[in-house]
Amino acid sequence: MALDLIQSVTGRAVHVPGDDIDTDRIIPARFLKCVTFDGIGEHLFRDVRFDERGEKREHPLNDPRFAGATVLIADHNFGCGSSREHAPQSIAKAGFKAVIAESFAEIFFGNSTTLGIPCVSVSREDRAALVARVNADPTTPVTVDLEEQVVRAGSDLTVPFTIKPGARESLIRGTWDPIAQLLEGAAEVRQVAARLPYVRAASAQ
Repeated sequence: MALDLIQSVTGRAVHVPGDDIDTDRIIPARFLKCVTFDGIGEHLFRDVRFDERGEKREHPLNDPRFAGATVLIADHNFGCGSSREHAPQSIAKAGFKAVIAESFAEIFFGNSTTLGIPCVSVSREDRAALVARVNADPTTPVTVDLEEQVVRAGSDLTVPFTIKPGARESLIRGTWDPIAQLLEGAAEVRQVAARLPYVRAASAQ
């Protein structure tokens, strides 16, 4: 089961403002009861997008201008709080392929990487420039180029980003999902296990 080589992501972008957006705001706790992650994307930012009657609030993700955006722009310390995997899962199921922010919470960053979602960090000034461009023209194509480590917005705005080297390498090489790698190498794992005397002994009991 070969994984996609994620060398760049291109799409329209939307900015969800606010520092320290935690995982409970990304996906409220009451939606963590799901057995699978199917359908969880529709509850992304549920409590800030809808009121208690289910009516839409004013929010970038409810703005028709940004419908279909696949690149999420956030601010400082995005994904903080509890370590729930449902947060990046809801982002992925909502159709987002990459996240740009000033910084990320550690566990959120790791969970996103294992889903094949690049999380790249830009400076506050560069984030502001990207947001200004996207808000002025929501049709602007935004590219997260993992090979060159830059974000491009349109034809004339290019800003550098940082990302952990190991995460970047795993995305580019298609080794970002450790479970998929393990399943792909199941035959080799069995061969190695068969040569280990303590495994053979345990199997014989």
